[in-house]
Amino acid sequence: MSSDHAHDHGRHAASERRVLWTMLLTGGFMLIEAAGGVLAGSLTLLADAGHMLTDTTALALSWYAFRASRQPPTAEHSYGHARFQVLAALVNGATLLAIAGWIAIEAAHRLAAPMEIESGTMLVVAAAGLLVNIGAFFILNGGERENLNIRGAMLHVLGDILGSIAAMAAALIILLTGWTAADPILSVLVALLIVRSAWLLVRQSWHVLMEGKPEGLDIADLKSVIVESVAGVTDVHHVHAWQLTPEQPLLTLHARISDGADHDQVLQQIRSLLNERFSIRHATIQVERSECRQ
Repeated sequence: MSSDHAHDHGRHAASERRVLWTMLLTGGFMLIEAAGGVLAGSLTLLADAGHMLTDTTALALSWYAFRASRQPPTAEHSYGHARFQVLAALVNGATLLAIAGWIAIEAAHRLAAPMEIESGTMLVVAAAGLLVNIGAFFILNGGERENLNIRGAMLHVLGDILGSIAAMAAALIILLTGWTAADPILSVLVALLIVRSAWLLVRQSWHVLMEGKPEGLDIADLKSVIVESVAGVTDVHHVHAWQLTPEQPLLTLHARISDGADHDQVLQQIRSLLNERFSIRHATIQVERSECRQ
């Protein structure tokens, strides 16, 4: 257990550094892209710069969430602050949905009142942005995939990559054909892709915050496995499973045992089974010899 805890701490520290470097990289280029969007008159560039501004804020929140999760438990917060990561992921997802809405509204205005666009400047800035965003994505890609905080950060950067690709495509279309409507139309396509990913993130974060059971855990299967695998257990009931974070599933259960069963041995076997079969390391188990009246 102590070895697992140290391993998790090391992974969290590495992910925290990845988020910090991504935040600095994204925030630095955001200023360049915003200036380029103004000079080129490109909505796609400005939308992506606005997205990167929000990304920088979201990444700062994610970085702080990693630091907060390392704070030890207190009398008022007995689980510590690990769940701040999930809250940060929820905020990130909701912010992405808001950005997508803003892009759609601004695109409608641009279609109604087209503007002149400097496609050459737009293409250069978008290409540079693509390289920066790909670099940021690879930095985050080595982090903890199951961590909602990392996933939220990666979705923000992925949205930036799509925005840069859309800006390059729009710039090329405008450069070759002069069709300026390509700029707002492609920005809306990017917004739709962002909405899908953001909704998945919001839904999973909300599931964790609402004490939803761990993904892939079948409560009925868990009950039957314990009864079949642990000698002396006759019934398992009052099973409650939830998640502090997606990496930290928690569980409570009552196990009724036969008169001749050894209490401590049964308890140890159930704990080992939960850890090995279901990857649940934190469980509160109440062992009973008589019928439960709760």
